[in-house]
Amino acid sequence: MSDDVILVKDSNGNPLADGDSVVVIKDLKVKGTSVTLKRGTLIKNIRLTSDDEEIECNSDKVKGLVLKTCFLKKA
Repeated sequence: MSDDVILVKDSNGNPLADGDSVVVIKDLKVKGTSVTLKRGTLIKNIRLTSDDEEIECNSDKVKGLVLKTCFLKKA
């Protein structure tokens, strides 16, 4: 069994994979901008990182976001 496989889960414990869509479950202020990601915002085509608690993504308003999985649920 390979030890370098990282299992990334959303706030409900559902496994996430590259290309999945997620929904924000809490209003999040984006550091360095005046943008707030509202609850219910759909984020498409996520990318997994080397950290099992973070994903990379692009939203309509902000490109190059890194979000914690505890604030997301699988769409």
